[in-house]
Amino acid sequence: MDLAPYAVRSGTEGARMPATVADLVGLLELERVDDLILRGAAPETTLQRVFGGQVLAQALMAGGSSVHDHRHPHSLHGYFLRPGDPAIPIVYVVENTRDGRSFSTRRIVARQHGETIFHMTASFQVHEDGLDHQDPMPLVPEPETLPRLSDRPRASDAVQRGEWDALEVRYDDASDRGDEKLRVWLRTSGPMPDDPLLHAAVLAYASDLTLLASVALRHDIRFGDPGVAAASLDHAMWFHRPVRVDEWLLHDQESPSASGGRGLGRGRIFTRDGRLVATTVQEGLVRLQR
Repeated sequence: MDLAPYAVRSGTEGARMPATVADLVGLLELERVDDLILRGAAPETTLQRVFGGQVLAQALMAGGSSVHDHRHPHSLHGYFLRPGDPAIPIVYVVENTRDGRSFSTRRIVARQHGETIFHMTASFQVHEDGLDHQDPMPLVPEPETLPRLSDRPRASDAVQRGEWDALEVRYDDASDRGDEKLRVWLRTSGPMPDDPLLHAAVLAYASDLTLLASVALRHDIRFGDPGVAAASLDHAMWFHRPVRVDEWLLHDQESPSASGGRGLGRGRIFTRDGRLVATTVQEGLVRLQR
């Protein structure tokens, strides 16, 4: 399929950096250009490549746009294949893989410059009753007692420029606890519309912000330091229970392994009252340049 005619259209490029909730919601409002082809805006940014969370969130919105409203995301598995160009919109092609009695499956391919940069398989499910258990939430300080992301020592230039100001992020610093868990409270900086798909997509967006940093924590390095190169390779999420991202959520993260130039991060996302709402896993390229 020739997607060149869909690649750029006046009005889809130059969206505002998601500095507010309205900007973030606007970033995830995709333009439908055909039955199963959608286009995501390119926001203003100083990043050299598209933020992986943006692609995750837009792809999930694209897949969910062809699913009945009573079916909500329960899992996604995505692979980052090429760096995204932040200067142009991304075209999302959706494949309606299957609609069963309880589950719907979609495959979403993201393309730029005639090449696939990302693909995802996402599954959606109707609500069902069944067995119910979960891990307990760890004991952590209240989010209001912790410093904001921009106030942390050596906050990245992108953070200082307000790239993620639509999110309020607060770190429970591992060095103060003496362990290797990366624990981050997060929520949107304002109220969100009552759309379960949108809340799941924003959670996917936010989950990509810190998950790979759990690998760096194990080795006392920082991404962005000279000689440290990192890039996301894949990302998976399971949505266990209903979630609102405009309320405080704890992303409890760790890295069980690093080898072969790759590092693995995994996380559990809890509500403030202790409900486990999602599990995250991401593997990334982590290289120390000599």
